[in-house]
Parts: sequence; C-alpha cells; structure tokens
Amino acid sequence: MKRPSIFNWPLRSIFWPPNLIVKQLTSILYFNHLVGWHKFPNWFLKHSFKSLPVAAGSIGMGCIGFPAHPAWEVTSACNLRCIHCHAESNKPSRDELTTDEGKRFIDSLVRVEEFRMVVYTGGEPLVRPDLLELLHHSKGAGLTNVIATNGTLITEEVAFKLREAGVVGVAVSLDSSKRAIHNYIRRDDNAFDLAMRGIRALKKADILLQINVTAMDYNFSNLDELIDLADLEGSGIMLMYQLVPVGRGSTIKDATLDVKENERLLKSLAIKQKNISTIIEPVAGPQYWPYLMEKGGKPDGIWLRLAKKLFHGCSAGRGFVYIKANGDVWPCPFVEVNAGNVRNLSFTEIWNQSEVFLNLRNRENTLKGSCGECKYRTICGGCRGRALAYHGDYLAEDPSCFLHPKSC
Repeated sequence: MKRPSIFNWPLRSIFWPPNLIVKQLTSILYFNHLVGWHKFPNWFLKHSFKSLPVAAGSIGMGCIGFPAHPAWEVTSACNLRCIHCHAESNKPSRDELTTDEGKRFIDSLVRVEEFRMVVYTGGEPLVRPDLLELLHHSKGAGLTNVIATNGTLITEEVAFKLREAGVVGVAVSLDSSKRAIHNYIRRDDNAFDLAMRGIRALKKADILLQINVTAMDYNFSNLDELIDLADLEGSGIMLMYQLVPVGRGSTIKDATLDVKENERLLKSLAIKQKNISTIIEPVAGPQYWPYLMEKGGKPDGIWLRLAKKLFHGCSAGRGFVYIKANGDVWPCPFVEVNAGNVRNLSFTEIWNQSEVFLNLRNRENTLKGSCGECKYRTICGGCRGRALAYHGDYLAEDPSCFLHPKSC
C-alpha cells in the first residue's frame, strides 16, 4: 500500500489545527455554561491538556464525547464473560485480521484526514499477542492510541509499555463501586480488585484515565457512588453507557433502562456534574444535550444554531466508526449493520460511499418517526443502536426519548 501523504506524517499526532482546538474549547465552555460546572477549573487544570490528544480530531461533544475516530475491535477474545457485553463470544474469531492485515488497515485509517486517534478495543485487546506491535505501528503512522479494556491485565509494567507504545488514554470498564456488583456483572470474583490495580498502575504511568460504565438495573442505584469513586481516582473522563440489548446483552433485555429511568439518569448526571472534576458524557443517551439546552432556557435561536456546531448526539456513522475483528465495518458496536469489509473494499470507500454511513450523516432527511420530526435531530438524533434493537431499523425513532414523547 502506498505510504500516506503529508497529512499522515507522525507530526499529525502532536499537531492539531487551530480550528479543531477552538471547536473543542468552545464545546467544553458551552457545556460548562449549561451545567453550571463548579469544578470546571479543576478539570481544566488537571485534565484538559491530557484530554486533547485523547480527543484528537474532535469536532464537538457527541454521544461519546469526541466523534471523528475509529474504534477497532482487535479481537473478540476476552478473559471475562460479562453479562452485558455487545460481543457474544469470548474466544478469538478464526478470521481476525492478521498482524500484516492490521498494519495495512491502520495505514488506510491514516488516509482519512479527520482521523487523528484510534481506539483499540475488544473483547479484551490486551489478550492479543501482537497488540504492542500494532500500537507502535499506529504511533509511527501518526495516530494517537487509546485502549478500552476491562483493566484486569494491567500491571505497572504493562502500563509503562503502553505509554511507550503511544497510548495516551485508557478507558477502564467499571460497573460499580461495590465489589460484589461489579464482580457479578463481570462474572469473575477478582474483577474489581484487578481493575482497581490497573487504574492505579495507569496513574503511575501518567496515562489519562477514563472510566466506562454501563448503566442497567443491576447497578442503577449505585451509580452516584461510582461517579464519586471515578472522581476520587482522578478519572478525567467518564462515559456513561446505557445497556443496549445486543450481543450477550440481548439475554438481559429486561435490565435495560426504560424511558423514565433514562430521564432520571440524564437529569441526575447534570446535577452530579456540578460538583465533580470528572467530565461525564452519556452514551446511548443523546437526549442529554437538548435536555441541557431546555433546562438552561436556550432551546432556540442562536443557542440552537451554536449547539448544532458543538453537539452531535448519537455519533454512529457520523464520525465514529466501529471495525470488527474480522474487518467488517459497522457504524457503532450497537448498530450491527455491516457496511463492508476492509479485506474486500478500501476503508475510505466504505467510509465515504457506504449507503449506511450516508444515511446516518443525513439526519435531516433520513430519520423516521418522532426523531425525524424533532428540531433536535442534528444535536441528538436518538440512539441508533436502540432504534435498531427495538424496531429492527437503525433509522427508526428512539423508544427511550423522554423530552417530547409525541414529537421526539
């Protein structure tokens, strides 16, 4: 494969165009204004500069905080069998991309100019034997590396090796501040203690810590304490996922949050955000952004126009893209719609021309039902994964919306 152009130099990993920095800064300032974030100065001083490379390429605060990046499921293998995982297996797939195929795939990612960061996920990425080799390759190609992990395999030695391989942020999954609840969800009696060991090792290696949590009936009553724990441990970012019943999670569909629980969760996050340093961003709850605007009395006019520039809501296919271990390309791990495979098509062709991605980027005209009629469809758009799980159509309305049940 031909080597990337000037935009794909390793310089990309340390240089961010001023317009991207301005957009990120404006997004966080607007968010700060909407929630009345008392600890914003603490976050800015402690985490903002470390967050910049983690959010490399950010064009706004979306459903998962920083769209315009790929997440690569490098393996479906995992050392745990969590009850809610979007993956159904814990063994490596027979057709996973090889090391050489992985390197060629990384080189193809660099050809997408807006990509400046790649997330390595799984399964559990740390069980893949060639992970460090792949990390060094993407570092050399000019991408910053982020890892999403259950944290149980991270020792101090591993943490420093990850840092050397260009890892600037690690997202550790933590489902409860209570050992018994976390271990039950993770199906391992040692999962909590090992995850906490990993968290503290990452701090020693000076890698930005992110905590990922999946809200569901099993841990709903404990989320407030879990946020406090993440803040205490110095997490710069917390992604508050909601259970979407796909993969193994489809077997516990009854544990998903209903409309009222979604409303309770998002409203409680806005309250909690005021007095903690960690920034909390919802996943599969894009109603958060219009809720904050309505709560702040800024649902129309210039404020709505500004929000359309800064908030993206569900980012599935609209900057965010998920690549399966075998090379299949999905808009999101919860939107199980295959747009093509990198073994058969170039990634840029899939990214730029796939009907699935084009539909998701054209919310003004493609969303259906109440989401298609809503004035917030560009800054929220509803969770496309939940629409698919409940309606069988990734463009259908989101059944969990609480803002305007009859008009979105």
